[in-house]
Amino acid sequence: MFPKPKPALVPNTYAYESEPMVKATGFREYDARWLFGKEINLMGIQALGMGLGTMIGEMGAKQEIVTAHDFRGYSASIKYALISGLLASGCKVHDIGLAVTPMAYFAQFDLDVPCVAMVTASHNDNGWTGVKMGANRPLTFGPDEMTRLKEIVLNADFKLKPAGGYQFHENFPARYIADLTNRPKLKRKLKVVVACGNGTAGAFAPKVMEAIGCEVVPLDTELDHTFPKYNPNPEDMEMLHAIRDAVLEHKADVGLGFDGDGDRCGVVDNTGEEIFADKVGVMLARDMSAIHKNAEFVVDVKSTGLFVTDPVLQKQGAKTTYWKTGHSYMKRRTNELKALAGFEKSGHFFFNAPVGRGYDDGLVSAIAICEMLDRASGKTMADLKNALPKTWSSPTMSPHCEDEAKYGIVEQVVKHFEDVKAKGGKVAGQPIRDLVTVNGVRVTCEDGSWGLVRASSNKPELVVVVESPVSEQRMRDMFEAMDSVLRTHPEVGEYNQKI
Repeated sequence: MFPKPKPALVPNTYAYESEPMVKATGFREYDARWLFGKEINLMGIQALGMGLGTMIGEMGAKQEIVTAHDFRGYSASIKYALISGLLASGCKVHDIGLAVTPMAYFAQFDLDVPCVAMVTASHNDNGWTGVKMGANRPLTFGPDEMTRLKEIVLNADFKLKPAGGYQFHENFPARYIADLTNRPKLKRKLKVVVACGNGTAGAFAPKVMEAIGCEVVPLDTELDHTFPKYNPNPEDMEMLHAIRDAVLEHKADVGLGFDGDGDRCGVVDNTGEEIFADKVGVMLARDMSAIHKNAEFVVDVKSTGLFVTDPVLQKQGAKTTYWKTGHSYMKRRTNELKALAGFEKSGHFFFNAPVGRGYDDGLVSAIAICEMLDRASGKTMADLKNALPKTWSSPTMSPHCEDEAKYGIVEQVVKHFEDVKAKGGKVAGQPIRDLVTVNGVRVTCEDGSWGLVRASSNKPELVVVVESPVSEQRMRDMFEAMDSVLRTHPEVGEYNQKI
């Protein structure tokens, strides 16, 4: 019998070395994230592997799984603990070694393996670890699967059997890079800053961009799991400003920044100005819907209203659905609707055929951006951005809020705005035009200015985004309106960044 995981254990004790520790809050809506050592130990990771293997069997999927790990000082040891649990539950493990997350998704197709377990904390700070999982390519787990996995692991309800096996696939990255670069080279010579924040993408991104015909200016592409400059997160202004400086210094056509596990791509234009990912999505939607008639797109609730109001998208017959934020939700909805692409403000982009296979890959996004520029007959990235109707948008802002409290607070915030609308009240001085409540609450006023509050799916935080098509002041008014409601809840702490 394998012991039942404990929610907490004291380090440097017999118990910590001989019992599994798994904090329940690490099972998020669509993946798993823990502070390694404080919220989960290696035996806890082993229990996770046993639980995942058990659940794959329960789901009726073939018990074969791709494993890989990102570049952190502890990720390889976590992966091997996970593998030991998977083996004990009877899985055949196909290990591809160090990888970006989309390489693991690609391996499911290339090796014809149904399941995946990618050890990564994505863009979270050092100290965090986690696993992105799926059993039905190209999809990853959603809330139902994560809830069932949590039950199996915390109750030690494992079905163990001796049929497991292990295979390491040597030099697998070469297959992934060949798949990405098997395309006509760009006709236009683009100078591209490739920024990786010393994260995993540094091992692969420069080679890929060179192979499609770009002149690459590498920025922090050396692997260094201490992340000496900043966290590899293309939503953080620190990384975007570093890319800006490199773009201006080298007179580059575009700056591309990849997150810690390579499934997202951030963009800085040739003038050094960052373009938030939702606006990049509108630019790509314009480009793609010009080629593919009546194109359908899915975007998350944090994204700009331009997907609906942009006259070019309207003229080209593009249709857009707003959906829940989160890579698994977006991937699933894009797949269900057979949409051409899904765009998330965080930079997770999901391209279906002919561009991609439905999963999020920062390098596929980077290639799509370069091909858009290639087709843009001499226009710069700034020209394409400036052709969009003007809106004033905030970055994603995240006030601290404990995992145990955040969902309850968001429920109260949703109810507050529903009550305001029902009573004909105003937000930031205007009546509410509509509320979207598929994921937190998105409040849109009569002039099109909107604000969003939702719970972060993978960190102890809330998420706040605001935008106005009218003025910067109206954007700031929306922020004050949303923040003033949050300030009535003492559990909501300081922001990571503010406008």
